[in-house]
Amino acid sequence: MDFDDEGSNFELKEIQTLSGHTDRVWSLAWNPATGTDDAQPVIASCSGDKTVRIWERSALTRSWDCKAVLEETHTRTVRSCTWSPSGKLLATASFDATTAIWENVGGDFQCVSTLEGHENEVKSVSWNASESLLATCSRDKTVWIWEVMPGNEFECASVLQGHTQDVKMIKWHPTMDILFSCSYDNTIKVWAEDDTGDWHCIQTIGESSNGHSSTVWAISFNAGGDKMVTCSDDLTLKVWEADIEGMRSGNNQVLWKHLSTLSGYHDRTIFSVHWSREGIIASGAADDAIRFFVESKDSVVLNSLILNFSLLMDWKTTAVVIPVAMILFLYCIFIV
Repeated sequence: MDFDDEGSNFELKEIQTLSGHTDRVWSLAWNPATGTDDAQPVIASCSGDKTVRIWERSALTRSWDCKAVLEETHTRTVRSCTWSPSGKLLATASFDATTAIWENVGGDFQCVSTLEGHENEVKSVSWNASESLLATCSRDKTVWIWEVMPGNEFECASVLQGHTQDVKMIKWHPTMDILFSCSYDNTIKVWAEDDTGDWHCIQTIGESSNGHSSTVWAISFNAGGDKMVTCSDDLTLKVWEADIEGMRSGNNQVLWKHLSTLSGYHDRTIFSVHWSREGIIASGAADDAIRFFVESKDSVVLNSLILNFSLLMDWKTTAVVIPVAMILFLYCIFIV
């Protein structure tokens, strides 16, 4: 797809609304191993109804159907779900203070491991690129790093303490074992492992460094991993840039620098942001709008398209279909 600075050739069309959850849908995740000629696209959704649903598109009818309901494992809201890079495992984080690991065994999803340790609600879960590490974060102000062991066993490798408030989201860098966390304390923290195997915070991005002035809700990276975008309760999106070559050379002390602030586009809290592989930033806010941004030669500009309902979103990593999770009990599939 090509996009001009005015976004005049950008169009979204709803192709289906999926319903089934009986409480709000909190998060969605595309299975990265699907969506090819050999495997139809698969989405996981999680909800306040304590369940996870697996949706698959039919090769024959092109319609989306619920193929599995994962239930009777979590006892409270399932807040976050994410597939491992291989698409073989699904991790789900819950307000019951646990993270469950699911495996598709012969078409039947089984909970193969339950991670315990957080004192209260687990808000987010993220796999690293090599699928060797898993991170979780919680209302208890901590970030846990888990090492993936043989036989679907998980061992806590480190408990990261540094945030002074609820940690809203964690995200691994797309190519390196560097972890990012954002919090109710208005900061973004960058974590890396030293030569002795200990994990440390190598950078804190706060208001004094052109950071956010209120809760930071979400983080996403561009395809190259040299830029990230964050969103906040302060009604802004911020774009950051790093020296990736310096990071690859082994210098984990690289600083992420403020590149651009996008303000004036949402008038309520921005809860979700995602940077597609095609270079489009999508943001979802409590003002019931999704906005799309593309980078021009001079700056990041707003696309003219606004969808008047949204909360959370995730983009298909290899295609152009967008699911939008809503605070209602359903979500819609759009195609660009």
